[in-house]
Parts: sequence; structure tokens; C-alpha cells
Amino acid sequence: MSANRPENVPVFILCGGLGSRLGALAADRPKPMVEIDGEPILQHVMRCYARFGFRRFVLCTGHRDEVIARHFLDFSAIHEDFTVDLATRSLAFHQTGSLPDWQVTIAHTGRDCMTGARLARAASRYMDDAENFALTYADGVCNADLGAELLFHLVHRHIGTVLAVHPQSAYGEFLRGESGLPVFSEKPRDEDRWISGGFFFFHRRFLDYLSHDPDCVLEGEPLARLSREHELALFHHDGFWSSMDTPCDHARMNALCEDGSAPWHEEEADAHR
Repeated sequence: MSANRPENVPVFILCGGLGSRLGALAADRPKPMVEIDGEPILQHVMRCYARFGFRRFVLCTGHRDEVIARHFLDFSAIHEDFTVDLATRSLAFHQTGSLPDWQVTIAHTGRDCMTGARLARAASRYMDDAENFALTYADGVCNADLGAELLFHLVHRHIGTVLAVHPQSAYGEFLRGESGLPVFSEKPRDEDRWISGGFFFFHRRFLDYLSHDPDCVLEGEPLARLSREHELALFHHDGFWSSMDTPCDHARMNALCEDGSAPWHEEEADAHR
């Protein structure tokens, strides 16, 4: 079981999106590098996993991939003191801070690839001997216990498991109050419906459902086939979940961080444990 411990399970993050719906926020950077509370949303996503022991990250890059690559190449230089000996061209970093214990692989998966092709290309290079792997997008965060989702995935032995969350309305709604007068609710959740939260675990057999063809869309035939074959399990999550698709989403997520404590950094006391 040591191969399936969180620290040994690779986490593939799809980082190739254009972020066109974010407008000016993503004009000079790829969507994963748009900042929430002063740091790229990509790092918030990675921390959702890291708090449960995951540390192997494979970033499947595409659009403006050089920005993501440079960010992690310069990570130590930005966050720690260092000394450069110009005569000998030697470089020494000084451990003045505590950097995350992460192994980050940049996988250049093509500028024009769709999501399924990105995963197929990156996994063919960096799965190694792992039996299972995690997959998510670089624009969604949650406070789900992803360690518990991994355990659920291993116990139920389906090829795939996805975090199921309640959708949030894109609009405010007027609800009937106790007095009969309307009460305004800002973007309420639909407690009777479940949608994909985008946090997946897969057995490596799922790679047989994918193609290196640039037009292979993960959310199309691969996941549809997995569902038809009853190989996709749902791990239900009633806690916090949010994605960053529009400037309004960006503003809302930043507002949630104003007191210095993002809700996706707070662990849910869920019923799965």
C-alpha cells in the first residue's frame, strides 16, 4: 500500500487553458497564474492536496507555458536568500524560509491540445510505477478531505472517482421568507443536485481510455465511457468548493481571503471519515 500513500501518488494538474473568460486578468499570463490573495491560484490548488500529504505534482502546461515554468524555476530565488559567486559562477541558496516540500514537474503538453491529450501525454512520461493518480484543474479549490477521497477510491476499486459537489447558481435568487415576503439569497447552492467538482482519482487503467491525439477531450468520450461502464464513483462533498471562471469569481474568491484565512484552507469535518 505504500505506493498508494498520498506522498507517492502523482497529482496531474491541467494548466493549459486560455482563461479567455477572465478578460484582462489573464491578458499577460496563463489562467493558472492569475493571483488570488497575492499568489497564483495554481498554488492554492496545490495546497488543497499538500495539506493531506500529496507532494508530487505534474503540471500539464500549454498556453503561455513559459510563465509557469519560469515561476517554479525562480521559486527558491524569490522566496529565499542566495549567494552568487560571479567569478566561479556558483550559486548557493540559504534556508531562510520554509519552502513547500513539493516535487514539481513541468510537462509541456502542447499549445493546442485538449484536456484528455494533455493528461495522456504527461502520464506517459511521468506516471512511473504508480498504480493510481490524481487529476484536477488549475482553477478550482475546495476544503474536501482529498486523503479520504483517495482512500474511498482505493477501497471501492473503481477505475475512477470524482468529487461530487453542489452547484452554485450564477445568479442571486429571491426566496420566500417566513413572513411571506421575498428574501434575497446571493448565488444559493442547489442542495438537490450534484456536479463534478473536478478533483479526480484514477487507476492507471484509465489511460487506456485516452489518446495522444490533440483533439482528445477528457470530459467527452473518456469520462462518458467510464460512466457507461459503471466505473466512475462519486465522493460526495457538502463543504466549500469554488472555481474561478470569470472576473466575478475572481473578485469573490479574493474577498473570501480578506481576513487572511481562505475557506479552502479549512478542513471539512465530513461524514466520510
